[in-house]
Amino acid sequence: MIRLEGICVDFGGLRAIDHVSFDVGAGAITGLIGPNGAGKTTAFNVIAGAVRPTAGRVLFDGEDITGLKPYQRAQRGLARTFQIPHEFYRLTVLENLMAAASAPEGENVFNVVFRRRSFGAEERAIYDHARETIRFLELDHVRDEKAGNLSGGQKKLVELGRALMRDPKIILLDEIGAGINRTLLSKLADKISALNEEKGLTFCLIEHDLDYVSRLCSHVLVMAQGELLTEGTVDAVRNDERVIEAYFGGGKYEAHL
Repeated sequence: MIRLEGICVDFGGLRAIDHVSFDVGAGAITGLIGPNGAGKTTAFNVIAGAVRPTAGRVLFDGEDITGLKPYQRAQRGLARTFQIPHEFYRLTVLENLMAAASAPEGENVFNVVFRRRSFGAEERAIYDHARETIRFLELDHVRDEKAGNLSGGQKKLVELGRALMRDPKIILLDEIGAGINRTLLSKLADKISALNEEKGLTFCLIEHDLDYVSRLCSHVLVMAQGELLTEGTVDAVRNDERVIEAYFGGGKYEAHL
């Protein structure tokens, strides 16, 4: 579904990504791992359109989207979450999800004034979609709570819910498990697995916890120092000496990697 071909990213005199190429398969949950500073989030930003590569191109479903803006990529079915949630903190959980939906009728003042029936029907559909998503994420008990008052884990679920509101083809998850307790982490994994298995939704996730990656991912990409180091199954990369070197700088492999 996603293909990076020869991607380079320069920030001034620093090369953050150096000729990286990889595929994210449709219908899969792919992990993107590596030590801090490996270039993982920069790669996500290139895919999402927040960073323009110095060289190379990005393909989405076979289409070259390298020159498209983030909203144009979102319109094609590409969504993402952030390591630090970007909720509208003064809006309720329900309002946050409704605000994230695509609303072509409501975005046009003429439609709001002169096509009220069509506008109203669309608003009802968005409301129903948001309620259904909230129920799926088990957030009904905080539906009317301001998002700024939620726990870190609940905000991550809201972030996932907002991504789901446009019915995307793929969601990029940037350390969605960072800073949340194990109970909510397990719930997030269950929801991601259910969306993948029941709806065929594709995911690519950045995560440092390889036990979590092992639970979710069928394929893993490993980056280090701006390059693609290796790829394969979780077990294969766990036992790759280059991966051990990248994480620990050598020494005996620890099973919890």
